[in-house]
Amino acid sequence: MHYWLFKSEPECFSIDDLSHRPKKTEHWDGVRNYQARNMLRDEIKKGDRGFFYHSNCQPPGIAGIIEVVKEGYPDFTAWDIHNEHFDPKSTEEKPLWYMVDVKFIEKFPHFVSLDEIKAHPALKDMRIVQRGNRLSITPVTSKEWQTIVKLGMKQK
Repeated sequence: MHYWLFKSEPECFSIDDLSHRPKKTEHWDGVRNYQARNMLRDEIKKGDRGFFYHSNCQPPGIAGIIEVVKEGYPDFTAWDIHNEHFDPKSTEEKPLWYMVDVKFIEKFPHFVSLDEIKAHPALKDMRIVQRGNRLSITPVTSKEWQTIVKLGMKQK
């Protein structure tokens, strides 16, 4: 099993939105970066776990845990001219973009803010804190995973 961090703007799609979907499952669409696309297509596997990260909000941070329940497949939102993620260069015959299906596992009792992540010595090398890192999906090490889970499970 591998670990990942999945970013989403909570105004667009939040961990609470995922928890209210049928079977608490939804496709993770709209990724339009080739490096992240390659992870979705080639590296992220069924059974992998991920952190659900709320971005572009105050404060940004990790809200909980999700699980990958379907491996990478073509992102059909790229073919829908009415979808905000439409890309005329992507076709059903030659898809450019990929997505996975994720399932809500749990929301942390303690929201782990980006500031908290930056301040923790064990997380100093985490991709999310690296300067210039803007990828919507990043790998997480086992040590980082364990540290974040402990932080998130703290009771208020």
